[in-house]
Amino acid sequence: LQGPGGREDPHSWPLLAYLLTCCIYPLASSCAHTFSTMSTRARHICYFWDYAALSMYSLGSALAYSAYIFPAEWVGSTFHHLYVPVAVLNTGLSTSLSCYSRFLEVEQPLFSKASRTLAFAYPYLFDSIPLFYRFYRCAAESCTDAAILLHYKHTLCAFLTCFIFASHLPERLAPGHWHSHQVFHVCGILGTHFQMEAIMMDMAQGQHQLLLPTSFQTLGSMGTSLAISLVVIGLCSSSLPFIPEP
Repeated sequence: LQGPGGREDPHSWPLLAYLLTCCIYPLASSCAHTFSTMSTRARHICYFWDYAALSMYSLGSALAYSAYIFPAEWVGSTFHHLYVPVAVLNTGLSTSLSCYSRFLEVEQPLFSKASRTLAFAYPYLFDSIPLFYRFYRCAAESCTDAAILLHYKHTLCAFLTCFIFASHLPERLAPGHWHSHQVFHVCGILGTHFQMEAIMMDMAQGQHQLLLPTSFQTLGSMGTSLAISLVVIGLCSSSLPFIPEP
């Protein structure tokens, strides 16, 4: 907010929104792990908030990608105009599906796990469409894009995060010696670090000058997604008495 142009500088708003979500999702996860031991009800509510924060992080990534990393030939296209609105919709779907998966844990544990994995894998894959196109174009043209290596590292960490979450490796190979969820968090945070570095490098190279959302569009997207997530959390929290007890 104190950078060049101040609060009126549209260059900074997508980055600020992204950085805010980068702060929120580890905080929500830490709170969930800390306070989930208070009671069964507290555990569910804590993880509802955790899932909502992860969904918001997905939207923050989409806002930054839309402003800074979109391929030049896609800027201004129908897909570019629909990209953030669809990401907002995905936030609601992700929060809803992940929260609902907790209602299935006892009776359908495998389906619950699959639903939760899908709830976060799908928004990530959608957000990454312009990035995957950059990978393809870079491979075809042997580009020298300075940020592309950081994007590769981020993508690798993201897929490792998903794989560890879904497979529970290496814990399954050495029970009591490893905690896969800890490795999952380390990979997730490393991925966010590489992603942040890559986005800031793309921003510095002037990619953002192609087409920028207004501060109203950025804040409107964040506010809409937050409102949807709050409604979902409220509905799921009020329905907790219907969750089968283990």
